[in-house]
Amino acid sequence: MTAIDIPPPLSDPRARALRADRIAHGVSLGAALVVLLVLIGVTLSLAAGAWPAFRDLGPGFLTAKVWNPVTDRYGAFTAIYGTVITSVLAMLIAVPMGLGIALFLTELCPRPLRRPIGIAIELLAGIPSIIYGIWGLFVLAPLMQHTVQPLLIATLGNIPGIGALFAGPPYGIGLLTAALILAMMVLPFVASLTRDIFLTTPPMLREAAYGMGMTTWEVTRHITLPKSATALVGGMMLALGRALGETMAVTFVIGNAHRMPASLLQPGTTISAAIANEFNEASAGAYSSALIALGFVLFVLTFLVLAAAQLMLRRLARRNGR
Repeated sequence: MTAIDIPPPLSDPRARALRADRIAHGVSLGAALVVLLVLIGVTLSLAAGAWPAFRDLGPGFLTAKVWNPVTDRYGAFTAIYGTVITSVLAMLIAVPMGLGIALFLTELCPRPLRRPIGIAIELLAGIPSIIYGIWGLFVLAPLMQHTVQPLLIATLGNIPGIGALFAGPPYGIGLLTAALILAMMVLPFVASLTRDIFLTTPPMLREAAYGMGMTTWEVTRHITLPKSATALVGGMMLALGRALGETMAVTFVIGNAHRMPASLLQPGTTISAAIANEFNEASAGAYSSALIALGFVLFVLTFLVLAAAQLMLRRLARRNGR
């Protein structure tokens, strides 16, 4: 054995560093494998529970609009429709407001106020969802019923094309109310994440842009947003995944009606709300399997959203030359 092949003694600092490196590698690999095994286990358990519903009902389970446990007729389309519509509406409301809050905190807000306002926004993200639901039921729903929805019916309800989306009696609860609650819940996450992303822009770039005579809007448009585009897309898609799976707050204010709402003001349901309302009452057999199948559909839908986010991030990174 040559001198090169002789392993270093255990007291050698290099040997201890190598041993610590191997331990860290093993722990990291084990943690990653645990996450992967949990994901596989959840997928298999959901698929096994949902298989009887897909086997008996076929593809029609995803397209049927009737949900009647009495006659064993189960269709997931109304729940899927409510989940997608409320989540998309929530993102359309929360993303512009979150971007505006982040821009205000990073570019326009006086320095003494930045930290208190930022902490207040982050505290909103820590409020339990059931509190949002109770507030929505007792405060937001009456406000929607007596003020907002009559105004929408009288104005937007008379516009050809989109008027049907704001027609009907003002129930107070419904898809629009649920979307507003979701937007309130997602907004702190979007605002705080976007603010942190904007702060990663190198200060020298912004200072150089201001030195060249750019306005705040020009610096934001040409410096801050392009540098943060990749992270912003990822953050928005994560927020969308959060909105898709929200349960308690939506259950309080959406109305929990298994029917296709013709208007955004009418009651509807979502996948998570349907499972929360009915799983305890579901008997073993087709009813229970149909609810598990709804959960499997939500799992796949969330997975597709995150996969689309990864594809968009890769495309943006490739376009930026990384």
